[in-house]
Amino acid sequence: MSLRSLRRIRKGIFAALTVCASAAAWAAASTQCENVIITGEVTAGQEWKSVLGQGWVFRVVPVPPLQAGYSGWDLVVDRDQPVGFPDALYMATPPYGSINQREIATTYGVRAQDAVGWNPRSFRFLIDPKALTEAQALYRSAFRNVPGPTEDAGAAARLLDLQKSAAAGELRILDAGLVPGTSDPAPFAQAWTQAASRTGYHVESDAANHSSARGALRWMRFELTLWLPSGWRVPRDLHASRTRCGG
Repeated sequence: MSLRSLRRIRKGIFAALTVCASAAAWAAASTQCENVIITGEVTAGQEWKSVLGQGWVFRVVPVPPLQAGYSGWDLVVDRDQPVGFPDALYMATPPYGSINQREIATTYGVRAQDAVGWNPRSFRFLIDPKALTEAQALYRSAFRNVPGPTEDAGAAARLLDLQKSAAAGELRILDAGLVPGTSDPAPFAQAWTQAASRTGYHVESDAANHSSARGALRWMRFELTLWLPSGWRVPRDLHASRTRCGG
C-alpha cells in the first residue's frame, strides 16, 4: 500500500470518528426519539432489508467484488422505490470514497477479521426525501471526481448543513462466519485486530483451498438500532419505544 493511500485511509478514519461525534451532538440537542431495534442475518452475495416506514427501507447489500475479490456489505438507506446512488445513509455518513463505518468489507486493505473487530458501527441517514434529492445533486456537483472534491465549496457546506437533521443508527455484529486474512493487519487496523476476539465469529474453511491476504466474509448476524424522530410512523411488525435520542 502506498504512503498516499495510507494517508487517505487515515483521513477517512478520522472523518468516520467525526461522524460519531456529530451523531452524539445531534442526540444531545434532541430530546425524545422512537427507538427501534432490529435483528438480522445476511450471507455473502445476498441482500437483507427491513422497511422502516414513511417510505424508507434499510438495506445491507453486498459490495461489488470487482477484480480484487472483495467481500462484505454496504449499509444503505433508500426509498421504497430506490432513487439510486448516493443513498440517504451514504450522504449523511462521510467521508466519501474512503474507509467508512457504513462499509463492513475487505476493502481498503481491511482483513475479514478486522472488519468484524470494528464493532459496533455508527452512522447517520437523511430522513427527508427532499433533502436526499438535494443532497444527491450537491454531491454530484461537489464530488464529481471522487474521492477528491472539486472547487465547489458551497455545495460541500450545504451538504454538511443537511446532515445536521439526519437520524442516527448503530449496527452491532453479534456473530459472523469468515475466512481470516493471512496478511499482517494494516497499521490503522491494529485496534480492530485486538477487538476481533471480543466479537463472536466462526472461522470457516476456504472452499477453494487457498489462502487470501484479506480473507473473506461469509455471513453476519447483527443487531440494528435506530433513533428515529418522535412521531415516526413505524411499521406494525417493528417495535418502537420512546427514549432519549441516541440511547
